[in-house]
Amino acid sequence: MNSLASVSKKAIAPQLVNYPIVETFHSLQGEGTWTGTNAFFIRLAGCDVHCPWCDQKESWTSKTYPQQSTKMLAEASQKANPFMVVITGGEPLMYDLSPLTKALEKLRLRVHLETSGAHPFSGEFDWVTFSPKPFKLPHKSIYSQVNELKVVIANEEDLNWAEEQAKKVPPETIKYLQPEWNHPESKDLIFDYILNHSQWRMSLQTHKFLGVR
Repeated sequence: MNSLASVSKKAIAPQLVNYPIVETFHSLQGEGTWTGTNAFFIRLAGCDVHCPWCDQKESWTSKTYPQQSTKMLAEASQKANPFMVVITGGEPLMYDLSPLTKALEKLRLRVHLETSGAHPFSGEFDWVTFSPKPFKLPHKSIYSQVNELKVVIANEEDLNWAEEQAKKVPPETIKYLQPEWNHPESKDLIFDYILNHSQWRMSLQTHKFLGVR
């Protein structure tokens, strides 16, 4: 292959990468720092973390979902004209996200990531929301990338886990405790904890209260 053909092939390669997609949808961000913000969501299929209280268990397998190219995903994102594009899952870091983020950034779209950090970090993001789970320990490459730490709390043991993870992220990271939806008592546990630990904030899943995706 001559050098010109080689360069040309490299130039289009990112557009040819496919990802298994559970769904894409346009809504408002329901959690964390950007709650209420216009967002286009790309939900990748596949997850090996398997939280017992997961509200997206249908996304655990990647075998039953169609593949979409970076070109298709970027065009759909641009058409929605959102403030930001959120790549979520499943566990999106199971895949190399660099081709997808490059395609989105080429269209000057702001790109956010929601991840448990259970796999090596990839891609370029404007914002990284890190929600670590004790069921599959985070990969060490995630910690320096974190803008927002969001830990789901069901019991007091989860608060200890949250503090362990908070020690590993950059000091300027915004730190959230989020009640586990199926444990209503967890909101009171978090409320009392934050009154005595001012470095934390509470995150609520407002989209569930509103009845939207």
